[in-house]
Amino acid sequence: MHSPFDLSKPIAIGSDHAGFDYKEQLISFLDGKGLPYKDFGTYSKDSVDYPDYAHPVATAVENGEAAFGILLCGTANGVAITANKHQHIRAALCWGEEIAKLTREHNDANIICIPARFVREGVAERMVQIFMTTGFEGGRHLNRVNKIACA
Repeated sequence: MHSPFDLSKPIAIGSDHAGFDYKEQLISFLDGKGLPYKDFGTYSKDSVDYPDYAHPVATAVENGEAAFGILLCGTANGVAITANKHQHIRAALCWGEEIAKLTREHNDANIICIPARFVREGVAERMVQIFMTTGFEGGRHLNRVNKIACA
């Protein structure tokens, strides 16, 4: 098993208006653990376009400036689709703890996408904790992950 993320780097986090409250809760969670992060917005509940926040988070992860990414929107589909347009991103839509674990173990996901309208309070923090501390299994999964990129 490969080791989990290098948490000496900041965690990139972003959301649209639907994910704003959970983003703020997750920032408090990261602060409480003493983990560095970079907040790419949004900074209020005013209506915004999710790609404006998903692209900067994905770019930070893709360029190695961030350990991993956290994205939130209403369903998490929009941010996941947007982030996955980036060549070296494996953004995983997670709505439960087991999925958060398996996306790391089997898919080597580097961005967790959380559907704010469909996850109960407290679950987002537990998923992020599991996501950031679970390593990639490699082995048979490595061959599959290596087939994801188009170029």
